[in-house]
Order: sequence, then structure tokens, then C-alpha cells
Amino acid sequence: MKEAKKKIENLGGKILEDIEKKVNPNIDIPIRTLSNIVYDSKTRMLTLGGKSAKRFLFHTGHAKKFMQTMLISAFCKDLIDQNIHTSLRDLFYALKRTLPNSNENTFDEQSESNPIVVDLEVMLNILREQLHLNADIRGRVVGNVVISDRGDTVDLSKLGSGGWAIPSNIEDIKFKKVNADYILVIEKNAAFERLHEDKFWQKHKCILITTQGQPARGTRRVIQRLAIEFDLPVYVFTDLDAYGLYIYSVIKYGSIGLAHVSDRLGTTNAKFLGLTMDDVDNFNLKNFTIKAEEVDTKRAQEMLKYKWFQKPEWQKLLKSLISRKIKAELESLSGRGLKFVTETYLPTKIKNKDFLD
Repeated sequence: MKEAKKKIENLGGKILEDIEKKVNPNIDIPIRTLSNIVYDSKTRMLTLGGKSAKRFLFHTGHAKKFMQTMLISAFCKDLIDQNIHTSLRDLFYALKRTLPNSNENTFDEQSESNPIVVDLEVMLNILREQLHLNADIRGRVVGNVVISDRGDTVDLSKLGSGGWAIPSNIEDIKFKKVNADYILVIEKNAAFERLHEDKFWQKHKCILITTQGQPARGTRRVIQRLAIEFDLPVYVFTDLDAYGLYIYSVIKYGSIGLAHVSDRLGTTNAKFLGLTMDDVDNFNLKNFTIKAEEVDTKRAQEMLKYKWFQKPEWQKLLKSLISRKIKAELESLSGRGLKFVTETYLPTKIKNKDFLD
């Protein structure tokens, strides 16, 4: 918290110095487009390159965004000073107003304020959550884990059928007890609920985490913290389509849009458990696949070019998605029986260490 406040104050101090020197006040913002994303083969993470762009106060094309950046910076400092947290939606409404003697609004839509928050995060090299800004809750956990959350002790093995809902900000969460051999990350809620109801996490001494689709930042941070702090393997279980494979890569390497925080969100020891095209053949799932749409094929073709998907096994899988024009959802395993996933598929894959890395 002190670090974030200090960095905001330094940003404000830099602007004041520019004014005193009679220099056009400006801020330097790293570029977040694909052209400035670098895959570091040593760290196995996506990072930002060295390209940046200046944003000036006295510039017709920059003035509004410059003003918006300062508004959000001041707002975040107030949040830190008051030790309160708020949502991105609340921030938008708190700062939305019409400028005096004009028809110009500070923000017209939240699509304007959200990117400015990321700009600030990149400039200051801190997590959004350190600015006391939270996103919607998405992701759940169950397992033999005990945490401390704002003074409350929570046992994640005793939360009924729902599991623990992962908050956006987990920086102050303390893990008091973790008794597991590995973490199983599941894309779909339905598959998570099947595994939870069958007590897969008890029988196989693991932690179950559902991302509920593309993983939220809080979920990615939980996965990374558990993996690093307790030296746990991470296995990712997604649909067999380009979007499922990309969910895995986001968990492992980081994402293009958040490459600036890959070191705090990426889990480099994560391995892909499935579904794969070999699974379709080996587990007799052919009758339970569905036809791929054009958007699926196009996405797979794009991913073929990504440097972090250049290993032969990934190239083979992506090319098979394109050539066979099929995909398979996690729910397709239910075609072999509702307990097939818990009693046959997952135990077999994990026992044989049938992973992609």
C-alpha cells in the first residue's frame, strides 16, 4: 500500500516539476499492443518490450486522456489514504462529470476509464489491486486449505457445494494450511461441480479451482501463489478448442493484454492435462465432438504463429484442430458416463503423466 501511494505521489511530483520548468507536462506509457509483447524463453513468460509513448497535457490529441489519467491517479491515492476498496464501475461513476462551462465529460463510458487504469498500472509497475481497485468475483476453490481473509478463518473444505469464491484482490489473503499434492485448474463450472460432488479433491488429495472461462486476475494470482508458496504442480483441464488452449497459456505464460504483470500472474510450472485430440481417439470420444466454427479455426491459425506455441506437440495439436474441424467440450466426457471424468479420464491421465508443457 505504501509503495503504491509513493509511486502515485512521485508521478504527481514529476508533473509539478515539468510545470515549474515550463516544460509541457507529460507521462511515459509502455505500449501494450502485440508488437511490443516479447516471449522470454528463459523465464517462459510474456513480457512488455521497450516501446513506449508519451502523453502530453498540451496536445489536442492527448489532453483528455492526460486529464483522465490524473483524475484516476488522484482517486486511487484517496482510496489508499482512506484504506477502502472499490470496483472499476464505481470508479467510473465517481469520476464521471461534465466539465464546467463545457459540454465535455470527463468519461463518457467505462470503456474509457478501464484502459486508463491499466495505463496507470503499467506506468507505476504495480498491480491494480494495490491501487485498491477490484474487479468482479469469478472463480471458485475447494480443497484441504485454510485461509485467513480480513481476520476471518475460512476452511475451504467445509463450504458445501459452492466452494470459496475467489475475490479480485487476494494480496492480503494468508494461507494458514494447505494439504494437497497438486492443483487441478478447470475451465468449466459444470466440470468443477462434477468433480466436487464426486469428492475428487478428497480422494486424490488435490485442490480444485474453476476459472469459469477466461481466468480472472484474482484466480490467476491464487494459482500462482499456491504453486510457488507450497511447491505444488498445476494441471490445467480445458475444452479442446483454440480458446481452451489459450486459457492454459494465459495461466502459464501470462496474457497479451496483461504482459506487464506476468511475473505476478503467470504460473510457469503449469501443464496442460487436456482435452486433446489424442484423448478424442484414445478415450473413444469421437461421437461426442462438435463441429468447429470458422472463428475457432481462425483463432487456431493465429495461435500457430505465437512463439510460446512453437513446440512440435502444440503445433501438431493446433494443426489437427484446423484440419479435422472439430472441437470437444469438457462436458463431452459425460457421454461416456457421468463419473467417467472422475473415475477414468483424470486418474488415467495423471497417473501416466500425460501432459503437454
